[in-house]
Amino acid sequence: MKKYLVIGNPINHSLSPELHNHWIKQNGLDAIYEKRKLDNNDLENLILDIKKGNIKGVNVTVPFKNTIIPFLDDLSIEAKKTHSVNTIHLKNKKVVGHNTDITGFETAIQNIKFDFKKKKIFILGAGGVVPSIIYASVKMGSSEIMISNRTERKAIEIKNIFNNIKLVKWGEIPDFDFVINATSLGLNQDDKINLDFNKVGENKLFYDVIYNPSETNFLRLGKKLGNKCENGKLMFIYQAFSAFKLWHGIEPSINEETIKILDR
Repeated sequence: MKKYLVIGNPINHSLSPELHNHWIKQNGLDAIYEKRKLDNNDLENLILDIKKGNIKGVNVTVPFKNTIIPFLDDLSIEAKKTHSVNTIHLKNKKVVGHNTDITGFETAIQNIKFDFKKKKIFILGAGGVVPSIIYASVKMGSSEIMISNRTERKAIEIKNIFNNIKLVKWGEIPDFDFVINATSLGLNQDDKINLDFNKVGENKLFYDVIYNPSETNFLRLGKKLGNKCENGKLMFIYQAFSAFKLWHGIEPSINEETIKILDR
């Protein structure tokens, strides 16, 4: 039986096993997908397990999307450009890192029929998924991308990858068309971002990369202020779709049944 994993810390919130095991069963594959909580000092042994064939593929989530890179043998073009990896597999005896978050975000935005062209994008956070969101936003034609992070040093690191983005001090709210919560604030029901969005007006898009819980306090606030709100469920499904296709050579089905698996 082939073994696949999602790694992270924390990891309890991840619904990757539910989704991947659903597709594995649907396609009659002899495989299992599990989640594993790791620390940084576990990463080297994880890569050795992949090289030995004990683990066939790994998804990577917070906080390892960057820190896993030095342990890998090669990166896809997208992973190199974003300095971010969320999918790993063994190819020609090399452990290769990919970034399927870009396709996941882009496809999710296309599905909700939001036009990025000439739009101002405001991103909260500077974690591992943010470079993927920036890369996709540029690709979709946004006019301006601004990021704000509680620790300014991390925001500067992102700007070193993407020179054209604008840094905004945490607490300041610029004019935007689309605001994205890419922080971990919201994984717990009591989490609040504590930013004042009361003067941003209506008809903006509030987007949270978090999909479990399905409605964070950030999204509740956006809705209360008269804005369109979306969680990260479709992004999560489409990045998983690309990882599944990479590992198994199969395009899994995405339908109402697939989406209901993630309703929490």
